This record gives sequence, structure tokens and C-alpha cells, in this order.
Amino acid sequence: MWKREAKAAVMVTVSAICMAFNINTFVNAVGLYPGGFNGIALLVQRVGDSFWHVSLAFSLVSYPLNILALMVSFRDLGKRFIIYTCLSVGLCGLLTDIIPAFAVTSDVLLGSVFGGIINGVCISMAMLAGGSTGGLDILANVYGHRLNRDPWNITLAANCVILAAAGLLFGWDKALYSIIFQYASTQVIHLLYRKYQKATLFIISQQYEKIYQVIMEQTNHSATVLDGTGCYTNQEKKMIYSVVSGQEVKSLVRSIRRTDPAAFINIVKTTELDGRFIYKD
Repeated sequence: MWKREAKAAVMVTVSAICMAFNINTFVNAVGLYPGGFNGIALLVQRVGDSFWHVSLAFSLVSYPLNILALMVSFRDLGKRFIIYTCLSVGLCGLLTDIIPAFAVTSDVLLGSVFGGIINGVCISMAMLAGGSTGGLDILANVYGHRLNRDPWNITLAANCVILAAAGLLFGWDKALYSIIFQYASTQVIHLLYRKYQKATLFIISQQYEKIYQVIMEQTNHSATVLDGTGCYTNQEKKMIYSVVSGQEVKSLVRSIRRTDPAAFINIVKTTELDGRFIYKD
């Protein structure tokens, strides 16, 4: 258990360090708006500096916003998620104020693409560890459970509202480049963090009872056993049907193979599911 928590803490810490580095290099260097509460914090900073000539610390804006999000969603969040989210937000805010800003590239398009990729990797690392980078990630974790669907496209739409405000205040060129940043980030999250994706498993095996126990123990999802007949052998077959989170597929298939090396497994990507589906915390 302690090894698991130590690994998670390291992942969250590395994620926060990389996020702060990304903000002070790719994001600030080319004037992007990363969306989420980080984007709001940077927008407030730039409004204060441009219109009121007041320099605000990033953490001074970021911390209250994230505390508010945690308070609103407190009942839907686990203790572990809150602890790691606080660690991530706390470190990122502190390091963003401490790490000197410098430009890796002056090309806005390169900054948008690679900054978005790094942002997506940081968010995915924190979520895979059982926490989040704060802000809209907190709300995405809560409402992804409630709505029973992938929340990241909704998050992308919400970020576009922030970018619209930035475009009205500071010009549309950087705001439009920031949409590329957000798109790259969202695609990386879809690639690395598959909790809200679903897959349907069709498993043909005579060890169906044992395989059902493996599915239940490993994913907390049930299954349905169907009777069938193999057309080539004309023998009776049993097929186990189950829908699981995309994040669980690889480890589950390995467990099924250990249970029955001869099992025939068909994995189908599920694009939409209507019904009760519980995500494993």
C-alpha cells in the first residue's frame, strides 16, 4: 500500500513541477491562455498588470479558485483525491511564482502544440495517480461520474469561454492559438487517461465462471453469460459479455489469459452507453 501511495505522490509532484515549468516557458513566453483555473489566474494577472498596473502572484488567484471548487464538490470527492489535488495545486502555484520565466521558443504555433502536449501529460499523470491538477479537472472528475460520460470535451468547451474573454480583452490571435493548445491537451488526455472511455468484451471460454469472478473482482462490473454453438465444431460454447472502463482493459485481459489461456477475446470500443455504469474509484 505504501509503495502505491509513494508512487502516486511522486507522480503528482512531477506533474506539478512540469505544469509550473510549462506555464513559465511555453505558456507565458508566447502569451497563451491554458484554460481552466490556470487560464483564469493568468488572465487576471494580465488584466491587473495591463489595466491597473498591479502585479499579482499566480498562487494568489489560483488558490482561492481551487479551494472554492473543492468546497463545492467536497461530498463527491474521496479523501485521497482531495489530498493529492491539494498537493498538486499547492506545488504548482508555488513553483509558478518561484521558477523564472524564460522562452523555449518564440514561435506561437510551436508553443501552442508542445505546451498543449505537456499540459495534457501533466493532467493525465495527476489523474492516473488518483488526484488532479485542480480547477476544471475537479469538476470533470465529479460530473464525469454523474453524467456517465467522458467530460473532457465539455471541459474543452468551457475553456473556449475563457479564451473568448481573453480574446475580447487582449486580441484574438493568442486566444485562437490557445484553442490549438487546448485541443492538443485534450487529445493527449484522451490517449493517456482512459477512465471515461468504455470497452465491450466478448469472451468465449468454458471457464466462464472463473472469468466472471476475475471481471467482478478487478473492475467491480458484472457480466452476462450467453449460450452459443461453434459453427465449425458444432460444440456448445459459453460467451461472457461485459462493459468495462477503457483504462482497465489491458490488465483485465492479462488476468483472463492467466485464468484461461485458450479464451477467445473480442474487444470492441464502446462509443455510447445508455444505462447504469459505475466507475471504479
